[in-house]
Amino acid sequence: MAVAAGVVALAGWPASAAAQTASQMAADRGCYNCHGGPPQRNVRSFAQIAASYAPLRGKPGAEKEALERMHHGSRFSHIAAHERLSEEDASALVHWLFAGGLTGG
Repeated sequence: MAVAAGVVALAGWPASAAAQTASQMAADRGCYNCHGGPPQRNVRSFAQIAASYAPLRGKPGAEKEALERMHHGSRFSHIAAHERLSEEDASALVHWLFAGGLTGG
């Protein structure tokens, strides 16, 4: 349910405000240290991640699945920055990326 709460919290905001808030959150949490431009070695940039989510937009359960992979998935286990994100922050970031993130969607 926390996933839905994070998405609902941003859903009522104007798109530009929600994107600015998520982008600021990413900056505050240090996400740009790895996912910024240029991204760290072997790490996708936010723009690349958002582009990979584009075909999944509107697909039922896609955001939740992406959130689970990013926040709890074995591929990302032991990435301290991912593990430190609250469920709400992780949900807001995934929602932002599904909406286009830095690509402007």
